Amino acid sequence: MESIKDKVAIIGMGCSKFGERWEADADDLIIEATDEALKDAGVEIKDIQAIWVGTMGRVTGATVSAPLQTQYIPVTHVENACATGAEIIRAAAYAVAAKAYDVVLAIGFEKMKDVGYGGLHPMMTAEKWHPVRDAGGTSVGRYALAATRYFARYGLSREEGKRMLARISVKSHFNGARNPKAFLRRKITVEQAMNAPIIAWPLGLYDCCGVADGSSAAILCRTEDAKKFRDDYITIKGFGISCGPGWGKNKADYDFTHWEETERAAMQAYEQAGIKDPRKELDMVELHDCFSIAEAIAIESLHLSPKGHVKEDIEAGLFTQEGKLPVNLGGGLKSFGHPIGASGAREVYEIYKEIQGKAEEPSRQKPNIRLGLAHSQGGHPGRFMCGVTIVGTP
Repeated sequence: MESIKDKVAIIGMGCSKFGERWEADADDLIIEATDEALKDAGVEIKDIQAIWVGTMGRVTGATVSAPLQTQYIPVTHVENACATGAEIIRAAAYAVAAKAYDVVLAIGFEKMKDVGYGGLHPMMTAEKWHPVRDAGGTSVGRYALAATRYFARYGLSREEGKRMLARISVKSHFNGARNPKAFLRRKITVEQAMNAPIIAWPLGLYDCCGVADGSSAAILCRTEDAKKFRDDYITIKGFGISCGPGWGKNKADYDFTHWEETERAAMQAYEQAGIKDPRKELDMVELHDCFSIAEAIAIESLHLSPKGHVKEDIEAGLFTQEGKLPVNLGGGLKSFGHPIGASGAREVYEIYKEIQGKAEEPSRQKPNIRLGLAHSQGGHPGRFMCGVTIVGTP
């Protein structure tokens, strides 16, 4: 199987302001991210030959072609739960690598605050609730099960476990407070996180990401053509997509402390990118921290910390901006919220800007970033769809 490594370049990216965007509709969000990407790449909408759009809503190609006023080019709707943002870039990249098109657009968006529901309304998706598998289940409840199982397996007391999670949230909020495009731009303390109202023990208010509106976009071409557009482009090093069989959480022996889908997707991407030791070779990671425990377990499942030892690395500051392997420099889902179709590409956007040395707020800029990983994961523990994207300098 041939690797995608360095065959496709990202020559432009855009990202809307995330948050409660009452003043904007879906069209506005699509235009906001796309306009930034077009200007960044130095191209016009007429130069785009095909589009991949990612959103959980029931949409058609006209959802994008109408606001962008594209002229009869193909628009393909892609959806894979919270891995949708990874899927749009992957689909667009393979089309370019296959030489079906020369310049393409990947755009992910979600307008979630207008539906009057705490997340995606079930009617917005094609997925049907299973009367046994999904009975009584909530996202926060299932991640809370993962947290308590993790504490028990690795011998963490209630206090130690809560403090580990609190440090994750404090780090993400510190980074997000300096990101002008983030939703929840506020610093918090460990004590605030530990004493916040409980949503599902041990997960409190600051352990959970919010619902938000937002969009993100990328413009891609083949690497041999990238210098026609700019010198500081980045290239795709590897992709991984993994979808589990989906019945894990109904099994008494299911391991809540390890994301198998994340590990499988990561191994696919590492093989394509030629990465042998991700802990040492990656310069930054933007990962799916829908809940603080999700970040901790994802770090271990991505082979960035040994299983059961992420707490030690958190306490050592490994994943802070000053550490050797910063995680969620942009602020993560904790600071941005999670407009499902947009989050995966928004993670790539952060890596793109860091590699270029163009982080919107200079205090967030980490020097010498050359290789980064974006991780987005949908579903619940036991039923995941995971996307991993690795990008870097040519």
